[in-house]
Amino acid sequence: MYQKTLTPDSEKFQLKRLRDGDERAFDYFYSHYSLPVYRKLLKMLKVEFVAEEILQTVFIKVWEKRDLIDPEKGMKGYVYQIAQNLVHDFYRKLAREQELQEQVRYAVDEVTEDAGAHLLLKETNELLEMAIEQLPEQQKIVFRLCKQEGKSYDEVSQMLGISTSTINGHIVRATRKIKTFMFKTHHISYGLALPAFLHLIQKNL
Repeated sequence: MYQKTLTPDSEKFQLKRLRDGDERAFDYFYSHYSLPVYRKLLKMLKVEFVAEEILQTVFIKVWEKRDLIDPEKGMKGYVYQIAQNLVHDFYRKLAREQELQEQVRYAVDEVTEDAGAHLLLKETNELLEMAIEQLPEQQKIVFRLCKQEGKSYDEVSQMLGISTSTINGHIVRATRKIKTFMFKTHHISYGLALPAFLHLIQKNL
């Protein structure tokens, strides 16, 4: 639930915990900033599902780059700057969408002709399933419904009786945990796992 009060001292304390990798501190900042950041993204992007996806990326980056956070400067400016940069990136990529689609189509055509690539995708899919199965039950259910079955946040909200904000929080944390699992496993190398993982996830968006 979004909390209304946030004092400088409490924020500084939580920022130090976040830098040390405390997931409860991450949840603390997500509860304070996810809604206002989402509203800002929606105002800039005008499309709900795009704003939701970028909101997830914002907080994934907050976690991944937590060591760069300066407790003396606070979180607000930091998280809004990440959001703004991602919006700019989105529009730049959108402008190159047709070219990127052609490049991806060409790359996929080449990959699908290679039997070894088929095996890699199969192994990566199995690892993805292993990563999903290790998620907490609620995160697992939400991730499968949204990312694998393609249901909207509103649909899942009605099915499970939880808010769309809670759903987005589950997706953020689930995606971070899955990404960590996939890229830390020794079954396949990072260089090979990355395109295969992104290919599998993208099919479910």
